[in-house]
Amino acid sequence: MDDSNCLAERTTDWHDLAERILAGHELTTDEGLSILRSDDDELLDLLAATYRVRRHHFGRKVHLYFLKNAKSGLCPEDCGYCSQSILSEAEIPRYALLNEAKLMEGAERAVASQARTYCIVASGRGPSNREVDHIASTVAKIKDMYGLHICCCLGLLDEDQAQRLKAAGVDRINHNLNTSRAFYDQICSTHSYEDRLKTLQVARKAGMELCSGLIVGMGETDQDLVEVAFELRSLDVHSTPVNFLHSIDGTPLERKWDLNPRYCLKTLCLFRLANPAVELRVSGGREVNLRSLQAMSLYAANSMFVSDYLTTKGQPAEDDFKMVEDLGFEIIIGDHEAHAAWKAAQAAVVAE
Repeated sequence: MDDSNCLAERTTDWHDLAERILAGHELTTDEGLSILRSDDDELLDLLAATYRVRRHHFGRKVHLYFLKNAKSGLCPEDCGYCSQSILSEAEIPRYALLNEAKLMEGAERAVASQARTYCIVASGRGPSNREVDHIASTVAKIKDMYGLHICCCLGLLDEDQAQRLKAAGVDRINHNLNTSRAFYDQICSTHSYEDRLKTLQVARKAGMELCSGLIVGMGETDQDLVEVAFELRSLDVHSTPVNFLHSIDGTPLERKWDLNPRYCLKTLCLFRLANPAVELRVSGGREVNLRSLQAMSLYAANSMFVSDYLTTKGQPAEDDFKMVEDLGFEIIIGDHEAHAAWKAAQAAVVAE
């Protein structure tokens, strides 16, 4: 039997799968595993089929996010992937929660970067009540001045803290599952998978959107990735960031580089087909893991960061803009533009 016949026998009809998903079919475990384990020769066909689902729900739009590391290091948790954890010996900036002026400056940079969403991230197990009050006060001013969509990632939250953040105008809470329930103990021992689920539950109860995703490449199995995709489906999250491990010297996962660009793309296809109408964000580690194939990630994902990450650098925003343009895609116009026009109109009325 020649090679072409062998390939035909092992090739899934990805377009048929996309059609069934568009008709309401939910991806199965076997189908999810087949995506991750598909032959590299199938990758273009898989991406084309996945893009049909992405285009159906999001067209050619790309949603940009700007991230501000509002509190760096000083964390008592032992997450093995993180340069800010108590186990990390990485040389990173360490500082307490930024003041209002610096957080407002970040919002201004988000607007300049064409981002629709401004992400305020703080290291630590969870925020103190004083930190919540500070962030809430600042968010209210950011909303008034810029009208940005606000996502906060602050660690574990209780119900009262979540309610105060919602009242201040926080639209969304990010709290990543990071990996599967079965693998979680391999990357962190100072809090549990259930702790993470509880924070998502209190954020939803407070009326905020849920943003939750994972990190690929920490030693998990294909089965683990499929299980995370399905867990996020059961949680009905609004947005899923897919991070690819950026191995940092001084962390327990230093020098772990197991990923290649093709597998990263297959992972994005898995999460798009498992959660077809969820905003999918290609996130941290895309530059070092996808490398020359970065642009192809947007055939599955419909959002990305246009900024640096927590303690690692992203590529220049101009390169991201060019990548979107070269694909023939379009950046979503942020709410801040409509907000700016509204404020100008209000000022004109007052002046009259």
